[in-house]
This record gives sequence, structure tokens and C-alpha cells, in this order.
Amino acid sequence: MIKRDKYLDLLIAKKWNGMIKVVTGIRRCGKSYLLFNIFKSYLLNSGVKEDEIIEVALDSVEFEELCDRKKLYEYIKSKVIDNRKYYLLLDEIQLVDGFEFLLNGLLRVSNIDCYVTGSNSKFLSSDIITEFRGRGDEIRIHPLSFKEFYSVYQGDKSKAYDEYSLYGGMPELIKRKTHEEKSTYLNYLINNVYLKDIVERNNLKNDTKVLGELLDILSSSIGSLTNPPKLEKAYNSLAHIDISRITISNYLDAFVDSFLISKVQRYNIKGKAYIDSPFKYYFEDIGLRNARINFRQNEPTHIMENIIYNELIIRGYSVDIGIVEVNYKDENNKSYRKQYEIDFVCYKGNSKYYIQSAYAITDKEKVITETRGLLKINDSFKKIVILKDCYIPWYDENGIYYIGLEQFLLDSNSLEK
Repeated sequence: MIKRDKYLDLLIAKKWNGMIKVVTGIRRCGKSYLLFNIFKSYLLNSGVKEDEIIEVALDSVEFEELCDRKKLYEYIKSKVIDNRKYYLLLDEIQLVDGFEFLLNGLLRVSNIDCYVTGSNSKFLSSDIITEFRGRGDEIRIHPLSFKEFYSVYQGDKSKAYDEYSLYGGMPELIKRKTHEEKSTYLNYLINNVYLKDIVERNNLKNDTKVLGELLDILSSSIGSLTNPPKLEKAYNSLAHIDISRITISNYLDAFVDSFLISKVQRYNIKGKAYIDSPFKYYFEDIGLRNARINFRQNEPTHIMENIIYNELIIRGYSVDIGIVEVNYKDENNKSYRKQYEIDFVCYKGNSKYYIQSAYAITDKEKVITETRGLLKINDSFKKIVILKDCYIPWYDENGIYYIGLEQFLLDSNSLEK
């Protein structure tokens, strides 16, 4: 059993809090396994009896008829036979038409503690927040982090990272050994699960090819600044088909809505304001990105950047791309402005970190390139450079902290040290 202690601890902390616990995340990232295996095992080991756990997997043939909310409600009530405390685990609740009415009704049953999964982010942001007015409690789950992946990997850290950076962290891949098995599974997920789901949910049956080609463009440009006008130009050039930036923007929203990609905005650190465009997209799982382009573009710098972003999100940080604007004067005393990019500005509570992802720093000029933006920030928050290979973390004379990628990924408290 893969340990997913972070998410289990969140579920345990939220037991009997009077809210619907909503486990969200991209399809096949382990939501059902978390509820029906890890959390259920915890409950049984804690003394909860088998008949006090009610399980309904709504995407299975066995429970297909329970997608009718009235039938599902009656089924649940038939399992609650006394005043004991019952744990209700509902998988893929968005398949139930009018599920918000069902869940509202269950909130009034004092001896049911309800946990549900959903794969659509609007299911959370629209229905849970609006319909439950603060009575829906989200637990966002992601594909395996590198730390989770390494806990079941048989090999050294370097080989483990090579495997992870190529195939990603979808849990099912642990069972598959060869490149063919892994690539076939990842392509199946993209084409037969994610794209199919996006097409059906957004009624885009006539646009499947367009969606796929747009995803190809995004896959080839992770870590690069872009926006709908740029993508419109790239798409029309590559596919020789006219597509408007408004349509592209809608398709991008559909990708984000499905948890397949994340959109990251730029933030002017000194001006303390967000910049509307351009922005960056990162894949929820780097293996899905690599499979989409048939493992052709092995770009270690951009792949590393995507993996660092995902790790920061898993740790609960809000993440922006930082921009530092600096005014200079030329030899003729004419003013001009330069912008320096900070790969990640991450926040959690009162903590803030400025992070640069640097695959390698081979000479003094490279050090200057990677750190000049950090040195232009005048506040006291920690400034960090993450290197691919760095075995002993250190601080330089400017107070910038250097840490290796493996240590950053394997130590959940690495930023605080």
C-alpha cells in the first residue's frame, strides 16, 4: 500500500466536523484508493466496525441505479439501522443528478459523517461553496509526489528521479514495469479519460481534434510565458486552421477545470499587483505531458520547473511567478526599465519564499543570471535557488540559500531550514 499520510492526516483531522468532506483531484490520481483503502483501513484499525462504513462507488455497474438521488438516499438510510456513528464514502458524486440536494439532506443526519469524491473542479467551486455556504470542506489530492513515489521505488534516488521525471506519479504506474506499458497507460489516460471527459462535459464533440492539437502546443511549451493571442498564432501556424483567441481561452479553462493543467499568473513584487498577461501553464503530472508528445522533448530544465511547482502546490502553497522591475539610467542619463523573473513566489500563512529553479550553475556568470532578480528584492523573506545536483545546502554571502532538488523534494520541511 502506497502511504499517502498527508491526505490521511487531513481526513482524520476533519472527522465529524459537521461538513461534507470533498476529495477532489484529477481522475486516476488515487482519490478512490485514499477513501476506500487507506482511510477505510484506518477506520477499521481504530475500532470502527465494518457495517458502520457505507461505501458507494457510483461509477461502477453495481451501483449504477443509485445515480438517482432518491434511490441513493433510500439505500443510505437502509444502512443506518441505529444511532451508532456511520461513515459514508461516496465515490464520483457528480454522477448523481441533483447531488447537492442529497448532500444537503445528509448534513441533517447527525450520525452520518460524509466523504465524497469528485473529478470536476467546478463541482467544488460552484456547487459546494455556493450550495453549502461553507459546509463543504475540500481535500485536494494530487498524483504521487516524488517522496511518495520514492517510498515504493526500488533503486537509488538518482534513478528514481529519472523515472519520475519521465513517467510522472500516476499511482497505477507503480504496477507497470516497461516503457511500453507505462506509455500506453499514460496515453490511454490522456485520450480516453481526460480529453474524452473534457469533450463530454463541455459538449465539444466536434472539437476533439482542435483540443488535442492545443494540448500538444501546451505540452511543448511548459514553463514558457504564453496567452491566448500567442497560442492563436501558434495554432493557426501549425495546424493551418483558424481558431479565435476567445475559443482558445475557453479550451484552456476546460483543461484547468479538469485539473489537467494549472494556470499561473505573474505578480509584480514591487508594484504589488498581478499582471493579466502573459502567464504560464504547468501539467498536473509531468508524465502526462511527456506522453502527450511521445517522450520526444526531454527538456530537463522545464521538467524540473514543473515538478518543483507541483511540489509547492502539494505542500499547500499559493504560487505566483514573480516579476521585479528595476529602473536604470544609460550613459546618456536616459531612464529605462528592466524586468527580472522570479520562477516562483510562494505563500502560506505568514510564510513567503522566493524560489529560482536552476538545473545547473556552471560558472560565475550563471550565478549572476540566476540570482540578480532575487538580489533586487528588498524585503526579508527567504530567497532560494534549487539546483538539480547539490549535495550540501549552503548560504552565499548575499544570504541566498542553495539546496539540491532531491533534498527539496524528499524533505517536506526543506524550505524552512
